[in-house]
Amino acid sequence: MADLVLYDATYEPERIGIVTLNNPDRRNALSEAVLKELREVLESIAVAGRVNAVIVRGAGTVYSSGHDLREILYGEPTDVLRLFEVCDETMHVVNEIPQVVIAEVHGVATAAGCQLVATADLAVASTKASFATPGVRIGFFCSTPAVALSRNVPRKKAAEMLFTGDPITAEEAERVGLVNKVVAPELLAEETLALARRVARFSSATLSTGKRNFYRQLQLNDAAASALATQVMATSSQSPDAKEGIDAFLSKRDPTWSDRQLVTP
Repeated sequence: MADLVLYDATYEPERIGIVTLNNPDRRNALSEAVLKELREVLESIAVAGRVNAVIVRGAGTVYSSGHDLREILYGEPTDVLRLFEVCDETMHVVNEIPQVVIAEVHGVATAAGCQLVATADLAVASTKASFATPGVRIGFFCSTPAVALSRNVPRKKAAEMLFTGDPITAEEAERVGLVNKVVAPELLAEETLALARRVARFSSATLSTGKRNFYRQLQLNDAAASALATQVMATSSQSPDAKEGIDAFLSKRDPTWSDRQLVTP
C-alpha cells in the first residue's frame, strides 16, 4: 500500500518542505493510520530541522473529509477514544513543531479536515475550496473541530457552522479569518509556495521562538500575555540572530542567520 502521507524535499534548499495527505480514494479521511503517519512525518521534520515552513496538501479532489466514519461506527469505545486522542496529539504537533505549517486547501475540508486547516498556522485556499463542520447532520456534533474553529473565526460564525452544518465558501472563509488568502485553482500551488518563501527566508531560531510564544500568549489574559511577551523579548534580544539582524538593519545590509540562510529581498 502506498504511503498515506508523503514528504517532498524538492524545496528544502529554500527551507520549505511539502507534506501531502495521500489517500484520495478515501477522500483523505483522517483515519487513525493517516493521523499517525502525519504526526510521524511532522515530528521527523521538526527533528531534522532542515526547513522553516511546511506546506500540507491533499491528493485528489478533496483536501480532507475528516475522520473515517467507519472507524467510529464499527470501532469499540476504547478504539474510538484512541482515534480522537491520536487526532488531538497530531493537532498539537502541528502547533508545537518549530516550523510554520501552511495548509494548501484545493477542495473540500470538512469536520476534522476543517480542524486541520484551522489548526495550521497559515492557510491558502483555492476558489474551489469549501469548509464545513457538518457533524450535526449525522447526529455527531463536531466538538473537537469546534475548538480550533472557534479560535479562528468569530464566535457567531463558528456557532453557525457548527449548529447548521452548512459549508462556507473559500471567499467567506477568508472574510472570517479561517484562511489567509484565496486564489484561482491554477495559482494555488504557486501562491502557497510564495507565502512559504516569505516565511522560510527568516531565522529558524526566531521563527521557532515566535511560534511557540504566539500560542502561549493566546492562552493567557492580557496582563499575563504582556508579562510573558516582555520576558521573551528581553531574552530574545540577546540571541545571536537578534544581534545579527539588528546590526544588519543599522548597517543597511542583509543579515546572515545562524542557520546560514541569507535573507533575500
